[in-house]
Amino acid sequence: MVKRPGAAALAGGALLALLCSGPAAAQDGQAFPREVSGGFVSWSTADAELADRGVSFHGAGPAVRGSADRTWFPATGGGAHPGTGDAEVELSGTAQLAQSAGTVPPLTLGGLRLELGSDAGALYSRTAADGGTARELALAKVALGEAAPAVRTGGVTWTGLRASLTPEGARLLSEWSGRQFAAGDGLGLLDVTVGTGAGGTPEVPARPDPTRQPSPSAAPEKQQRATPSAALTRPGVTAGAEQEVTGAGFEPGEVVLVAIDADTRYQAVADQEGRVSRVFPVYATAAEGAHGVELYSVLGERRAAARFEVLASD
Repeated sequence: MVKRPGAAALAGGALLALLCSGPAAAQDGQAFPREVSGGFVSWSTADAELADRGVSFHGAGPAVRGSADRTWFPATGGGAHPGTGDAEVELSGTAQLAQSAGTVPPLTLGGLRLELGSDAGALYSRTAADGGTARELALAKVALGEAAPAVRTGGVTWTGLRASLTPEGARLLSEWSGRQFAAGDGLGLLDVTVGTGAGGTPEVPARPDPTRQPSPSAAPEKQQRATPSAALTRPGVTAGAEQEVTGAGFEPGEVVLVAIDADTRYQAVADQEGRVSRVFPVYATAAEGAHGVELYSVLGERRAAARFEVLASD
């Protein structure tokens, strides 16, 4: 009979330990050449084997729930080596597993951390069962597939990473749920987009001249930065057609989420000018009338919205 411990009940120091992780370093122990400066990991469990065993998945803040069983976790630290594809990405927020029957309290997984190598990866998490000391375990193996990471000046993107339970992860879920999980069971797909800065040698600013008075039009960089804006290429479209949203005023390399009628569905990455664009389909079932599109940054600090009309079909 499978042993089933109680809930991952977390309080005080246990919760703090659950969310903490160490500094990022490459597999050879050296620091990564670029630090992760923001971004997002989207975790889709639509193809996972959790639902078959009566288990649901959701994230807790600041993770954001999107559509199609997709949850977005902010990337808050780590490092990357764009040349080799090696990276370590630390995630903010917790993943929570719950049984549909509700007989066992939810299992909370914090301290989420992705290690990506040139040909393989792993997803680590921290958990504390029965209120005990939090421990880290390798929850899942991550298959990188054949596609190489997309490297930009200010960031790196990996898509279609397939996660599957390790023996340790399968044992944890089996003991918690009382249902049988096995190594290799699917845990979903991961898409990773992180900012890494522009790289290269930073330019040293010139020493200011104390005798020179600033121009009345001069303003600090933060004041010069434009307020985020959003626009749609077509003011009106019919259901089933494509629409495109563009935005400006975001941070270079920043991951921007795209919500249609308050439903987060897509992401875009700001270029070096802080601009984004995303083409999306208008559902064939979309009702006639006004619809909203919102662009917002990873932590919701920068937002912009626009509206368009769904027109009657001829």
